Amino acid sequence: MDINNSVALVTGANRGLGRAFAQRLLERGARKVYATARRPETVDLPGVEVLRLDIADPASVRAAAAAAPDASLLINNAGISTGTDLVTGSLDAVRHELETNMFGHLGMIREFAPALARNGGGAIVNVLSAMSWFGVKGANAYHLTKAAAWAMTNGVRLELAEQGTLVTAVHLGLADTDMAAGWPVDKIAPSDLADAALNGVEAGSAEVLADQWSRDVKSRLPLTPEEFNAAMDRALAALTAT
Repeated sequence: MDINNSVALVTGANRGLGRAFAQRLLERGARKVYATARRPETVDLPGVEVLRLDIADPASVRAAAAAAPDASLLINNAGISTGTDLVTGSLDAVRHELETNMFGHLGMIREFAPALARNGGGAIVNVLSAMSWFGVKGANAYHLTKAAAWAMTNGVRLELAEQGTLVTAVHLGLADTDMAAGWPVDKIAPSDLADAALNGVEAGSAEVLADQWSRDVKSRLPLTPEEFNAAMDRALAALTAT
């Protein structure tokens, strides 16, 4: 699809990657950009149409779909990381991450799929992570939710192909946002991530590996679990040592 003249809805558009997506969509000629956030007053980008949206609240998702019936591009960006492990961490926190990072995205897709079909098929972008493929102590709930979201993305891609909807999975290592502020390492700029994702949509790509980190991690998937974990330990040690 062509980003120019599209009608896009971006979740979590008040900061970070979501704000960058909304801004680049406007700059690339989108006819309308719905910028959504749980607190709409925090959206400060001129030229967007602001909507209140909590993707973990089904009623809020339904209201957003009703308010944006002309959407042709859905950017599922909103997400959380609670820093929770699976065995010793709060099970409520694990569930909260799943409700947001996987079920929240799925709920958006289910509500917006009919509108996308009416509007010519359109496209969905799910912002995932290289952590779809590996865990880290202190953030294994996040790994679980992104792995589940990756599987969900692959499933809905098959289900929505008949109506002509492209479903693009976007993976990245770290972006220069508040969520990654504590990591003193090289990070992809939010605008570069947004451009990589939108370029992938225009190219009809099912998957975008937005940085070298995500490409390196995925290249290790054929390894045995022992080999993969050892390679990731070395990579993480090198990353934190720089």
